[in-house]
Amino acid sequence: MLQVNSLEGRSFIDVGSGSGLFSLAAMRLGAKRVHSFDYDVQSVACGQELRRRYFANAENWSIESGSVLDQEYLNGLGQFDVVYSWGVLHHTGKMWQALENVVPLVAPGGSLFIAIYNDQDLRSRAWRAVKERYCRNIFWRSSIIAGFGFYIVVAGLLKDVLILRKSPLARYREYKTRRGMSYFTDVLDWLGGYPYEVAKPEAIFDFYKARGFELFKLKTDQRFGNNEFVFLKRVARD
Repeated sequence: MLQVNSLEGRSFIDVGSGSGLFSLAAMRLGAKRVHSFDYDVQSVACGQELRRRYFANAENWSIESGSVLDQEYLNGLGQFDVVYSWGVLHHTGKMWQALENVVPLVAPGGSLFIAIYNDQDLRSRAWRAVKERYCRNIFWRSSIIAGFGFYIVVAGLLKDVLILRKSPLARYREYKTRRGMSYFTDVLDWLGGYPYEVAKPEAIFDFYKARGFELFKLKTDQRFGNNEFVFLKRVARD
């Protein structure tokens, strides 16, 4: 998406770094400075473990707790050549404020790489209702898991056995290799991703155009997935 093979000489910030895998990738791509932060303390701990395993002596990779909604925290971070936030800002409960808050983090001429859930109108509203109820209490959670679990098992078996002509176990292993996690872990992640907000591609485009950015690359998803954007921050001219 960035159209580069290396991040050498560039600074990189991972907004909502999660497990830290993308920060690790930035380090391996030669970034001169990487800063990772996440609101979730377990995610921060996971990122710190990755650094301990693969870049134990690196002084140019910092990892800490922080929120993209905390303006005071963000003001102390400075600016970066690459600001990266994949599938994060729509889970803050204040998506448009979060989209605004990352603007000052981008250095002039720098890149903003974000991924935001695609707005599918009624389907998105229905999916939001499922997520909200899933997170409401154990009664709803159990009912939704049972319903989705039944659908997944039946649909998966039909697809595997009748269409793909392969065993469900083989398909499960393929999925785990491709996604890096258990299929059922992934399903629970989809169900529980709340707060949940969405936006049409043109809304994101207009939002950042008004703030001095140019669209560099766009990858859309016509389903429930993320639209991916890379914006370039225009350099002010005298």
